[in-house]
Amino acid sequence: MKRLFIFGLGHSAARIAIAAEARGWEVVSTGRAGTLAFDDTGSVRMALTDSQQVLSSVPPGADGDPVLDSYGDALAGKGLTYLSSTGVYGDTAGAWVDESAPTGTGRRTARSEADMAWLARGARVLRLPGIYGPGRSALDRVREGTARRIDVAGQVFSRVHVDDIVSGALLALDAAPGAYNLADDAPCSQNEVIEHACRLLGAALPSLQTLDEAQLSPMARAFYAENRRVANGKAKRVLGWIPKYPSYREGLANCLAAAQRDQ
Repeated sequence: MKRLFIFGLGHSAARIAIAAEARGWEVVSTGRAGTLAFDDTGSVRMALTDSQQVLSSVPPGADGDPVLDSYGDALAGKGLTYLSSTGVYGDTAGAWVDESAPTGTGRRTARSEADMAWLARGARVLRLPGIYGPGRSALDRVREGTARRIDVAGQVFSRVHVDDIVSGALLALDAAPGAYNLADDAPCSQNEVIEHACRLLGAALPSLQTLDEAQLSPMARAFYAENRRVANGKAKRVLGWIPKYPSYREGLANCLAAAQRDQ
């Protein structure tokens, strides 16, 4: 049986694991919900020996990439996939950015270094923008009363539905090494998404606030320090990837339907 080893069985990677198993893969994983503890070195190395493919969704730490630091020598000869971030491109003042753009100019220096390190090992590096899906979308923030509309002129973000990450990751298992942006076709402001979520729920719009009035956490405030549109043409051409949810409209409709089924 083909084996896929996943480092970091988080939200997106767990869905990738389910889809891979449905396609006949045996999946071994680390993470809170995984089958092995990351620091169980003997078991991890033994499982890696018989794994044809390795996917990592583990973010870098202050001292580097923990997967490469701990198990880099055991990855030789494996098909490698790494879930990275479009944050590696930094701020482009709203301009479109593709995989040919320079990286390492943004606020996520450690992520950029990890991204480059995985590329140097011949990995398929999937660069992801804001991730959403059932239970983790603007609909949930509106319901919880935590949705914000921030008055930042010209601010544009890209996003991707978690199911489209899954389909892209599975296609990447057979792809050539390199970076691939997995983003939807409709970058827009966060306010536009929140407003559409309110319409779907019949909820009142949150008041428009300045960044200072919103009293965002430093991490959330930093989110607004960058502004870019992420192009996905390479993933479409090379991987044959077609996003099932090409904009937040289709994606939020899916999230709403999933919530209604769960009620």
